[in-house]
Amino acid sequence: MTEFQDIVLMKGNEAIAYAAIRIGVDGYFGYPITPQSEIMETLMNEAPWTTTGMVVLQAESEIAAINMVYGGAACGKAVMTSSSSPGISLKQEGISYLAGAELPCLIVNVMRGGPGLGTIQPSQSDYFQAVKGGGHGDYRLITLAPASVQEMADFVDLGLQLAFKYNNPAMILADGVIGQMMEKVKLPAYRRRRTEAEIREQCPWATLGKPATRKPNIITSLELDSVIMEQNNLRFQAKYAEITKTEVRYETIDAEDADYILVAFGAMARICQKAKDLAREQGIKVGIFRPITLWPFPSTAIDSFSAQVKGFLTVEMNAGQMVEDVRLAVNGKVPVEYYGRLGGVVPTPQEVYNALVAKFNLPN
Repeated sequence: MTEFQDIVLMKGNEAIAYAAIRIGVDGYFGYPITPQSEIMETLMNEAPWTTTGMVVLQAESEIAAINMVYGGAACGKAVMTSSSSPGISLKQEGISYLAGAELPCLIVNVMRGGPGLGTIQPSQSDYFQAVKGGGHGDYRLITLAPASVQEMADFVDLGLQLAFKYNNPAMILADGVIGQMMEKVKLPAYRRRRTEAEIREQCPWATLGKPATRKPNIITSLELDSVIMEQNNLRFQAKYAEITKTEVRYETIDAEDADYILVAFGAMARICQKAKDLAREQGIKVGIFRPITLWPFPSTAIDSFSAQVKGFLTVEMNAGQMVEDVRLAVNGKVPVEYYGRLGGVVPTPQEVYNALVAKFNLPN
């Protein structure tokens, strides 16, 4: 296994792979698709099954991969998969099954442009798919949006911690820019995988086999009695309410005195930092609000700026998806505008600044 110094230079996709090995992930099941293929390639090159015992398997399809995740998660194992937009679409039935069975796992989506096969260039057009629940039924995914290679590494651990805390699938929703860019990153310290005894203690619901005197655990999302199924759904909703109350994460930059706030996640939040600087050079007080959890969405925190600012501009690599949640949060108190590029085109800071000026009729 490759040994590194404390701080190394690598791609975001590679950081996910190395972090997974180091924090003691039990299994990865995936299928190659650009722009996230380096995750599985790195895991295969590192061969962690010879060192930590981690299983790494290229499945025959995305559907097979997500069902392998279901099997591993049902055993209380820390398991994960990764894909990009069309591949995540194929996994949606399995993701809904995982949510319905209340199984913890980590799903990584490094987004590309669409719809359809689209392009291999970066995009943020899977926001609805992740945040609104792309599969069937009333469920939610804990959704983390990294804006750096460091966060790609950090969110592997955080995502699995949250998944096991709430017995719920978690997703790292990254765009292709963050997956492919190279930055300095401090990888987590090595942590051994949990023993079978520890899994039994921490996950009493898991199907690890039971003594003959005890009834075995059955993992399923199927319930034919609609009254019981409604009770299950009400329990899910109570859990989601608790997550919304306790797990919101966000970052603000120069927002304290801002007259206008740019709301962006992932790579767009980085581009907005330069756009903010351009605006402040012209005497326009601009701040940045970056949601880190796309679900639960930081609605209350965004709304807290409504009494201060003259307007919000969401900046997205899609046709305007997150803007809906910002408008719901603000509830008409101040204008909320949108600017974005589609199909894999990444806007420049100058374009974002020009959009801000045009949307709010500011002096330039």
